Amino acid sequence: MLDILIIALLAFLGAAVAGLLGALALRLLRRRSLVVVLAVVAAVAVLAMLLGTLAVAWEMFLSPHDLNVIVIVVAMAAVVSLATALLLGRWVVARSVALTEAARSFGDGGSFSAPVHAATAELTALSAELASSSAKLAESRDRERALEASRRELVAWISHDLRTPLAGLRAMSEALEDGVAADPDRYLRQIRTEVERLDTLVGDLFELSRIHAGALALSLARISVYDLVADAMAGVDPLAEEHGVRLVGEAVDRVPVEVDSKEMSRVLGNLLVNAIRRTPADGTVAVAAQRTEDGVVLSVTDGCGGIPEEDLPRVFDTGWRSNHARTPPAGAGLGLAIVAGIVEAHQGRAAVRNVAGGCCFEVTLPTAGAQVG
Repeated sequence: MLDILIIALLAFLGAAVAGLLGALALRLLRRRSLVVVLAVVAAVAVLAMLLGTLAVAWEMFLSPHDLNVIVIVVAMAAVVSLATALLLGRWVVARSVALTEAARSFGDGGSFSAPVHAATAELTALSAELASSSAKLAESRDRERALEASRRELVAWISHDLRTPLAGLRAMSEALEDGVAADPDRYLRQIRTEVERLDTLVGDLFELSRIHAGALALSLARISVYDLVADAMAGVDPLAEEHGVRLVGEAVDRVPVEVDSKEMSRVLGNLLVNAIRRTPADGTVAVAAQRTEDGVVLSVTDGCGGIPEEDLPRVFDTGWRSNHARTPPAGAGLGLAIVAGIVEAHQGRAAVRNVAGGCCFEVTLPTAGAQVG
């Protein structure tokens, strides 16, 4: 029993010396290639076996013949181990280089393409993570391009919408100043109309900037959906009469909601004005509100003739204005973007779908007490 303990101790001491030498070598070569590191690890394993064997032989626990046999076996194991380490290192390095090149490609704006065969489970997981990050970056770039295109369209449309009334205001003011206006009172009324239009446009831009900046402060209060819809319909009733459009309320339940009544009145007002202006004379704009599993759904249905299917996903984009013949462009394209922003601030959602003869805008709001902070 004592002999076995001594052999184990000597083998451990020999292996410990090899381990210390290997640790020192790894520290000195820590910045070298993975191939060198794996070769050092394999050499440490073989050297540990060899030093342990020599220590035991030095104490005469092995015969010279047995020592020669063991040394030959260890030497062959060293050759195979080093060859295996070199092959594995070159394989891992090759896959790592391919992974680096692929990562650099999507970092420069391209898409990441993971190597077909990763060297290890860790590299496989890294490839999957990089592929996921590449997909997210691609989506982010697409969103950024879409937002940039939307901003450019908005600037172009705003510039046009400002230039036209400003040119008219300048012409009318010059006519009044020169005393050549045939009907000064009509000119003054027209100037007031254009100023109100510009004031509305500036107000929409300010509201939209607050929404995009996350600075829209809501004063929530409990209110009945019935009262909310009734007030909004009363506010646009003169416009409906002017356009010869029938305005009706359908199935408006007295469901309580906790909203900012001023902002939600703006939402319904924008939807109703938009619907009235795009509905032909003798047409009907219907407002409905009902409770569902998701909350309360407010809907405004018009007779615009419908929106092209390819345009439906862009309806609530900033600056979007349909070019469809039955829905002529009007305004700066800010109203529906403001609607979506205010509704989302209330933890709700806005949607649109085509129906027979027109389209239906729906606003879903959580019922009172169900809002998520």
